[in-house]
Amino acid sequence: MKIFIDADGCPVTDIAVKIAIKYGVECTIICDTAHSIHRDGAETITVSKGADSVDFRLVNLISEGDIAITQDYGLAAMCLSKKAIVLNQDGKRYTEDNIQGLLEFRAISAKIRRSGGRTKGLPKRTEQQNRDFENALIALIIGQN
Repeated sequence: MKIFIDADGCPVTDIAVKIAIKYGVECTIICDTAHSIHRDGAETITVSKGADSVDFRLVNLISEGDIAITQDYGLAAMCLSKKAIVLNQDGKRYTEDNIQGLLEFRAISAKIRRSGGRTKGLPKRTEQQNRDFENALIALIIGQN
């Protein structure tokens, strides 16, 4: 089992690395050249800035049973197709049962924005969300999920 973090805009990189170190799990941070994300205890892979460059690198590295941390539904779907476990920044799992609805929601939101409409952004992150993520990742690593 390895952990791969889609680190561009990821609010839980530090938490994930801390947990990976604590439980002895290999951890890789993937970001593009617009971000410089290096943490002790994790490998960092920096890819060229470009549409989905981080996503494609991550999906090429991930294997069955590995954990991907991302808030990107498209990347989550690709990782699920490789039989990986996928968590979002709030500790919620993307699964074969929920990914299609999430992708459809993303498409509808994009259509609204293209037509000049607005969609609501995410509320300010809370400490409870960080705790939920931490608990979910630990449970996956120790085999409770």
